[in-house]
Amino acid sequence: MTKPTLLALTNLFPNQMEQLDNHYQVIHLYKEPDPEAVLSRVKDDVKIILATMNNPVRQNLIDACPNLEIIACKSVGFDNVDVVYAQSKGVIVTNCPDLVTNDTADTAMGLIINVSRRYVELDAYTRVGRWKNGASKPLSNSLTHKKVGIIGLGRIGQAIAKRCEAFEMKICYFGRNKKQQFHYEFYNDLKSMAKDVDYLVAVVPGGDETKHIVNEEIFNSLGKDGFFINVSRGSVVDENALIQALTNQKIAGAGLDVYADEPNVPDELKTMDNVVLLPHVGAATYETLEKMGDLIIENISLHFDDKPVKTPVTI
Repeated sequence: MTKPTLLALTNLFPNQMEQLDNHYQVIHLYKEPDPEAVLSRVKDDVKIILATMNNPVRQNLIDACPNLEIIACKSVGFDNVDVVYAQSKGVIVTNCPDLVTNDTADTAMGLIINVSRRYVELDAYTRVGRWKNGASKPLSNSLTHKKVGIIGLGRIGQAIAKRCEAFEMKICYFGRNKKQQFHYEFYNDLKSMAKDVDYLVAVVPGGDETKHIVNEEIFNSLGKDGFFINVSRGSVVDENALIQALTNQKIAGAGLDVYADEPNVPDELKTMDNVVLLPHVGAATYETLEKMGDLIIENISLHFDDKPVKTPVTI
């Protein structure tokens, strides 16, 4: 029996890729020097696409693979995939929800701590000998009793709130509707919340609905003592407005794990001491990536066993 062909736009751990290789004809497109030529050769055979957030799967790629059956996303987000079009073609899309919650919340908390206490800057201060030479230590900001405004109180937002509570911080959130099960202060106007908080944390899905929800007006409201943290998607923030707000000291600083054009990070951000930059590692831990790979393999296996997949994306 011929193995189904899997087009891998990204990879899993070696042992997981070995599992895939044992059951599928895996085309490691991310390794190919001429991916377009390879795709042209195998496109009619492709039944599975393995993708992650940096791998757009739009109408042109879906159309190029006429026998495609399933797109497996190595992420909780799926705005890199044209889900509606895929489903109109009978193609199943799966993602990895729930698994990334705690690690992403840890990343947000780490950014809040680091940009506030200036640990990255102080690490460099220590390494280059400025402490030994008697240079003044940069002073930082305490977290205790500060107010955090979370944009989006979903699973990850809730996990961030719990962590902030452990630091004796005050919590509020912005969203479509008030969540009655939580005692946190609710805002239905983002500008008003930004004006009232010390930290503004973005943790909403990407896409047209949230594009540039954090913009110049929001930064002006956040003010010169406020910090912006983004662990959601680069599209959520107007990056040019963020750079201007930081350059002109309209806000105090930023902690960023995501960017508008990854992996390209604006040079202006790289020169700023009051910005902590991470390379989109929100959930990139051994434990979580292993669980994600296992879930991807399970979803694909279920599909080819004519069983419902475990985590289908529905729109």
